[in-house]
Amino acid sequence: MTTETIFSDRMLSLALARVSEAAAIASARLVGGGDEKAADQAAVDAMRTELNKLDIAGVIVIGEGERDEAPMLFIGEEVGTGSGPGVDIALDPLEGTTLTAKDMPNALTVIAMGPRGSMLHAPDVYMDKLAIGPGYPEGLVTLDMTPTERIEKLAAAKGCDPSDLMLCVLERPRHQEMIQEIRKTGARIRLITDGDVAGIMHCAEPEKTGIDMYMGSGGAPEGVLAASALKCMGGQMQGRLLFRNDDERGRAAKAGITDLDRIYTRDELVTDDVIFAATGVTDGSIVSGIRYDGDYLETETILMRSKTGSVRRLFYRMKAK
Repeated sequence: MTTETIFSDRMLSLALARVSEAAAIASARLVGGGDEKAADQAAVDAMRTELNKLDIAGVIVIGEGERDEAPMLFIGEEVGTGSGPGVDIALDPLEGTTLTAKDMPNALTVIAMGPRGSMLHAPDVYMDKLAIGPGYPEGLVTLDMTPTERIEKLAAAKGCDPSDLMLCVLERPRHQEMIQEIRKTGARIRLITDGDVAGIMHCAEPEKTGIDMYMGSGGAPEGVLAASALKCMGGQMQGRLLFRNDDERGRAAKAGITDLDRIYTRDELVTDDVIFAATGVTDGSIVSGIRYDGDYLETETILMRSKTGSVRRLFYRMKAK
């Protein structure tokens, strides 16, 4: 049996859902507690414990930072029993630590898995990101275009006025000029405080989320996670790494990246079939958060496989500890 066949096994995807669920359950009691680090630590510990139960030879290629900077599920960390297929793992044990601490919407636990060598080993730097949903010509919008040009191209392809478009943008001071340019076109903006993996995922289902396009810079690791999700859900994405200093350029060289100006497409960020799972910690537009019902708690997880295009929603109910 080949590694690809083993990786495609349905039981492995269900196991990945359990990893995501465990992290969400562990952080649930800390929702609204104001302690971002404690919530993140709880999710990390639970995710590592579950990953180490899996019969995989896993390597974290997208994690919480470099080995010397992040003692928790760092880039390069090996997980699993070591007896199964070699796999790349991208994860964010708690995407939206601030959202969790403040009990705000769209906090998720997120993890993706693909065959070894299938994911860009993105250094822990910023990435300029652009995403739209499925059904449009490839390369309709690009990172080389201005925000105005992107909006005009998408509006023309959709057959609507720019004012009918809703964009998702991470609310940061660095995006102020871009936000002003977007609003001059007449397009509307949904500003998010955190959680750009969820923000990009919204583009895949505009009829449900109301989001037509995502643009702006955020963490490169989250960019690979978002590309994994869109590879399953459908949609286009481009990403370009951004470097602020020589240290960050050195991280890229260490990761084997030589073309610092390259624009990566979705399928260059994630080159092979992937499994993706996300569990809600707080309520959001993608999945519901952890709910308590007497002595029980309930979770909702979205589980997707790019090979089959399947999107499952898993509801789990268990006795609260």
